[in-house]
Amino acid sequence: MLALAGHAVKFLSVTNGQAGHHVHVADAIVAIRKDESREAASRLGIAEAEVLHYIDGALLPTLDARQEIVRQIRDWRADVVLTHRPWDYHPDHRYTSQLVQDAAYLVIVPNICPGTPPLARNPIFLYLQDSFHQPAPFTPHIAMDIEDVWNRKLDALDAHASQFYEWLPWVEGVTVPSDPVGRREWLSNTWTRAIDACTRAALTRRYGPDRARNVRYAEAFEICEYGRKVSSEELDEIFPH
Repeated sequence: MLALAGHAVKFLSVTNGQAGHHVHVADAIVAIRKDESREAASRLGIAEAEVLHYIDGALLPTLDARQEIVRQIRDWRADVVLTHRPWDYHPDHRYTSQLVQDAAYLVIVPNICPGTPPLARNPIFLYLQDSFHQPAPFTPHIAMDIEDVWNRKLDALDAHASQFYEWLPWVEGVTVPSDPVGRREWLSNTWTRAIDACTRAALTRRYGPDRARNVRYAEAFEICEYGRKVSSEELDEIFPH
């Protein structure tokens, strides 16, 4: 939706995906994942998709990695940054969140990474939705009706064939249909979740009760308090109705 509205959007993968397959060796899957990332971005109308060099399954919140994230946010002149919450099953996800949180505020400090000009103001940092509850459940501050772009999102997932049709099903012991139509239906069924009460409440605050109760597909975000403080009016400008 942001890309379609004309915003400049970039996908940044912090690790290279080399551990994420049961058949392909590291170098092969790194190349495959990079191509899939670019294709997924293209299907969403996103021009930029970059994969960093950090090794899959071995990411740590080091000073080097933090400075790289600072430079990436500055180079893109980001005003909104989306990332994982710090609680997740995958260590790479947790440490990516830590790195992004550590970069918050530092992106405006001139003497940090002085070779890259600092931002004039701190971006808004938002967490992506998840289903983890310990030590704290996801709390949606804003929720969007995404039914108009749901098929585009499926297109993007479909581009990550090695992950969504091969690797993750193999890990979970799931059989995926072999034909394209069956795969697409399986993908939609697998990644469609019931809208929980908190997200439905956020939808109601945004759209009113009549529209909110009929929303079938939604995406919610939680504000990270380390970023710039944002008003509900500014959120409405960033995420238009």
